[in-house]
Amino acid sequence: MQNSQVNVSSRTVSMNAPTFAKLVIMQVLVGIFLYVNCLMIFTFLKKEVFRGDTRYILFAQTLFVDSAVMLITDVLMIWGFYLLRIHMTYCVITCVVVAVLKSCTPVTLVAMCLERYVAICMPLRHAGITSSTRIRFFGFLIIWNISCLFTLLTFIAFTAETSPEFMSSYVICNMEILLVKEWQYNARGGILLIFFLMMISVMVFTYIKIMIAARAASSEKKKSTSKGLRTVLLHAVQMLLCMVQLLTPYIELPFWKVNIMVFNNVRYSNLIMFIIVPRCLSPLIYGLRDEKFFAVLRHYAVCGLIGFSQHYINKIELN
Repeated sequence: MQNSQVNVSSRTVSMNAPTFAKLVIMQVLVGIFLYVNCLMIFTFLKKEVFRGDTRYILFAQTLFVDSAVMLITDVLMIWGFYLLRIHMTYCVITCVVVAVLKSCTPVTLVAMCLERYVAICMPLRHAGITSSTRIRFFGFLIIWNISCLFTLLTFIAFTAETSPEFMSSYVICNMEILLVKEWQYNARGGILLIFFLMMISVMVFTYIKIMIAARAASSEKKKSTSKGLRTVLLHAVQMLLCMVQLLTPYIELPFWKVNIMVFNNVRYSNLIMFIIVPRCLSPLIYGLRDEKFFAVLRHYAVCGLIGFSQHYINKIELN
C-alpha cells in the first residue's frame, strides 16, 4: 500500500492511502462549501437592497461564521491527522474562537426565526423594527454576547484547573483540550441543555404563532406564511444539528484517550454529519429558496451571461 508522508517536528509521520483519501475528499467538500459561501457573500455585498435588510444581514452573518468555522476546523483536522503539535496558548485561543463561532450559529438561527415571526405576525411593525440601525445594533450585540457567554464559562473552568506547566506545553490541538476535569463535562452539559431548551422554546413559539397566522391569512398571504413555516422548520433542523455538533466532544473524547487514529476517524465522521451538513442548509434556505437572492446569485454565478437575471435585478433595485 502506498503511503503519503510529511515531516513534522523532525520526524516522519506516515499516512496510509485510505486516510489520505479521506483528507482529499474533505478538502474537496470544504472547497465547494467555501466557494458557494464566498459567492453568496459577494452577492450580499454587491447589492444595497440586501445590505439594508435585517433578514439578509443575519443570513450573511451565518455565511461568515460558518465559513470561518469550516476553515479552522479543517485546519485542526489536518494537523490532527499529521500529529502536528502547537503551543498550548495558540491552541486555547483557536479553540475559544471556534467555540464562540459555533455557538453563534444557533443563536443567529433563533434570531432569524424571530425575524420571520415579526414579518408575518406583525407586518406593520416589521419595517420599523428591522430597518432601525439602533435596534439592529443591539440585536447583534445580544447575539454575540450570548455566544461569548457560553464559551467564557468553559474558558474560566479550564483556567481554574490548568497549571502553568501545561500552558507552556505543545499539544495536538483539538476542542477537547478545554475540558480537563470530569466536573467540567458535567457543567458544560448542563449549560448546553439549558442553552438548547431556551432556543428550541423560542423556535416552537415562533412556529406556533406563524402557523396560527397561516390559518387565518387570506389566500394572497397564505403562500408567504406557508413559506415562513417551512423556513422555521428548516432552521429548527439546522439548529438541532448544530447543537448535536456542540455535543461531539462527549462522543470523541473516549476515543482520544484510547487511540489517536480511531479518534481521527470518529472526528472525520462528525465533521461530515454535524459541521458540513448543517452549514449546507443555510445556502439552501436563503440562497436557493429566496427568489430575490437566487436571481442575483445566479447572475453573478454565470458572470452576468443570463439576461433574465439582469432584468430581474433591475426590478429588484427599482423596488
